[in-house]
Amino acid sequence: MRIPFLKRIDRYLIAKFLGTYVFSILLIISIAVVFDFNENVDRFTSNHAPWSAILMDYYLNFIPYYSNLFSALFVFLSVIFFTCKLADNSEIIAMISSGMSFRRLMRPYMISAGIIALLTFYLSAEVIPKGSAKRLAFENQYKRSKKSPTYADNVQLQVDTGVIAFMEHFDGISKSGYHFSLDKFENKKLVSHLTAQSVTYDTLSDVRYKWQLRNVTVRELRGLREKITHIDRIDSVIVMEPQDFLFTRNLQETMTNAELKDYIEKQRIRGSGNLKVFEIEYHKRWASPFAAFILATIGVSISARKRKGGMGTALGVGLALSASYILLQSMSGTFSINAGMHPALAAWIPNILYFFIAWYLYLKAPR
Repeated sequence: MRIPFLKRIDRYLIAKFLGTYVFSILLIISIAVVFDFNENVDRFTSNHAPWSAILMDYYLNFIPYYSNLFSALFVFLSVIFFTCKLADNSEIIAMISSGMSFRRLMRPYMISAGIIALLTFYLSAEVIPKGSAKRLAFENQYKRSKKSPTYADNVQLQVDTGVIAFMEHFDGISKSGYHFSLDKFENKKLVSHLTAQSVTYDTLSDVRYKWQLRNVTVRELRGLREKITHIDRIDSVIVMEPQDFLFTRNLQETMTNAELKDYIEKQRIRGSGNLKVFEIEYHKRWASPFAAFILATIGVSISARKRKGGMGTALGVGLALSASYILLQSMSGTFSINAGMHPALAAWIPNILYFFIAWYLYLKAPR
């Protein structure tokens, strides 16, 4: 397919970039899968993990998760590798000698980085979270021998402004709770107290947050007056879900962007203070795709010059920069959780710092 603003040289460089990117992912992830299987095969056999679950639930989701996680590294390696080959073959010199500016040379690299960035964002926001739920469930059952929590006791949470829910016991399998109460306050005064022998989450309803309450008693308090009502069953909308009671490891990785945003907003309304992990994950999904542009620029700027030693020096410098970028991502997240750094700043600070490094190297690149 011909695109008007893309010349033959653009299509050539884009094909080189994307082809090397895919090849590096296949090569490195294949090695990672072999090492992971070799390390965990004893656990799989001792915990009687079926082969279908190993292949479909674990490795089928392991591959896209880690491919996307280290996408920035693969971008960098791809750019360094094929650009050094172009420089060694004097192709970069020929392009610049024919009148092509270095800025013009960057166009196909940025287009390729844009394709990778969009793919990375879509995978991390919509596709990978659904697979991560299966992968983490498999790991809990067959790698760590830790089953996901199926019940919770003495749960209390704010479901709306001035509305507090309490549940003595919740069963995650049947999605039912027992000895439930719902208190409503106005101006710090109790105005309504509802109790129910049992509550069940309606999974078949099209209405979200729909619960069925049985053996209900409602006390309405108006000054010195009190009205008591007994009802056998009520279908009511209460802004809470079973996942609000059953916290699992790395829960933020199993939510799509829309679910993650909704969860954060809902927990803020409830006054929950333990949201840093979820906020960092949300902002990181927006910040990570931009690493493709930044590291591609650094890679081209380093490797476009023809060197006597070949790609060794460029590859060494490139690996050091990309490894430090990934390390800084992890450190900034830790600082946000433990030192109070704002989650958005923690997610974006690696991009901000490395943008200036990329800009400096771009200005120093051969013209």
